[in-house]
Amino acid sequence: MKRILLPAGGAILATGMLAAGLVGTASANANPDWAFDTMAKDAPSARNVAGWWLEKNGETNRLAQATAYTTETTPASKLNTSGGYTPDGKPGVVAPIGEEKKSTSVVKNVNLPKSIGKVFFVDAKGDPRWCSATSIQSKYRNLVSTAGHCVYDDKANASVMDEWVFVPGYYQGKTPWGIYVGKTAYVHYDFDVYNDRDRDYAFVTVYNGIQVGGGTPKLVSEADYKASTDVKFTKDVAITEAEYKKTRDLKGGESADAWAKIDKVTETVGPDHEDAVLAYTEVSKDAYNAAPTGYKVNGSKAEWKTWTENVTKAQYDAYQGPGYRILTPRGNYTITHYYIKSYVKKSFVKGYFKTLFYTVGDFIKDTGRLGDNVGGQGFTWNQKAGQTVYVFGYPAGAHPDGNKAFTGVTPKWVYGKTNATKYVSAADKVEEHVGLKSSMTVGSDGAPWLVKYSSAKRLGYVNGVTSLFGDTDNNGRIDINTSAYFDGETAGVYNKAAAVWTGSIAK
Repeated sequence: MKRILLPAGGAILATGMLAAGLVGTASANANPDWAFDTMAKDAPSARNVAGWWLEKNGETNRLAQATAYTTETTPASKLNTSGGYTPDGKPGVVAPIGEEKKSTSVVKNVNLPKSIGKVFFVDAKGDPRWCSATSIQSKYRNLVSTAGHCVYDDKANASVMDEWVFVPGYYQGKTPWGIYVGKTAYVHYDFDVYNDRDRDYAFVTVYNGIQVGGGTPKLVSEADYKASTDVKFTKDVAITEAEYKKTRDLKGGESADAWAKIDKVTETVGPDHEDAVLAYTEVSKDAYNAAPTGYKVNGSKAEWKTWTENVTKAQYDAYQGPGYRILTPRGNYTITHYYIKSYVKKSFVKGYFKTLFYTVGDFIKDTGRLGDNVGGQGFTWNQKAGQTVYVFGYPAGAHPDGNKAFTGVTPKWVYGKTNATKYVSAADKVEEHVGLKSSMTVGSDGAPWLVKYSSAKRLGYVNGVTSLFGDTDNNGRIDINTSAYFDGETAGVYNKAAAVWTGSIAK
């Protein structure tokens, strides 16, 4: 999806209160630029996105087939250190969802926050991919925090990623709290226009969560089928000759609802011939396109009979028929069948069929707002160096030396103090990143950096997101992760996103 850039300059924050009633102190001299893009524009579009991810492609849904995403072209960035980073104003803070709940229990182990999960999307190459992310506090409890490069493809004309969803608590294709479809993405203007990794963060508003599946197929008319925005499918079923004649009589003789199947056109007759039967013969795509108009269904392109089926890779490889095999950009194997219309003698008929049309209208269940289900981390900016942060993500990639220490199946965590020096990388357009000693690899892109994390409450404050991975001692192992520094301009982008309403997509 090509981005439509909508920047807005000027002071977004004012000292004192954040807009939309969110508590926090912002920089008085902050003057952020932000841009946003619409993802799934409305409820029908969002349902289609969720349904696409949960549709079976072989034995598993597409969520389980996605792979970790990164835009780095080398296994680890060449990172150098320089002087410390400088806040652009006073520190600010927004409390997490659930902060009011006090806990006196002593927790010895680190409990994973319910808010973390994976964002899934389709990249510019058409591959299903994922990054790490978290739910974050907002006015309508509908906001996700992740890396900017996990929302916008910074190598493909700044396009927003297609089919973008967030799944908190994701595990092996399961969506315990539902699947949350992105509605609007907010990013810093400099990241969008200049691919500035110093602004590699994004905040995405999401619709209410939904669970998909379990609906009962409903047989409908062809007109209702075409008009429906629900999940739908067609099915060709065998019928008797008597049923074929009855359907043809009811439909005035030219309906495609009932048709006969033949192996090939060997002798055609006129439609008024006493033994004439309307039949469809499967042909190649080229033969279909070359057929005379009169031999195509009703002579109208809109009513030519084609049928596309999703198949497994094994079925795709083994298919020897005339249908057109397609490996879609999203990694879906399909075979499109083409038929030409002809009137033949009844002796050529191999069987009679009728096309049935189904919709699945009750396949969606609204699971509610993201923050109500899993909570939301707080947000803070202009913090000093050397603070202890916890990072929660789904590392999956191998180290530069080929060692694969992580699978990406379950979330991992690391903690430590951020470095006082800032990290720079000319290749990645980084001049001021915060560093943290960590062995997490690709897949933890977008993972939240939480300060003041309470394991008892499973809550903290987002003060960064994983952007780059480095090998500082050149031993073939990742030993540093970096994040953009969260300052007043970051707060401006967050503040804009945090006040946007989304709503439900379920019927």
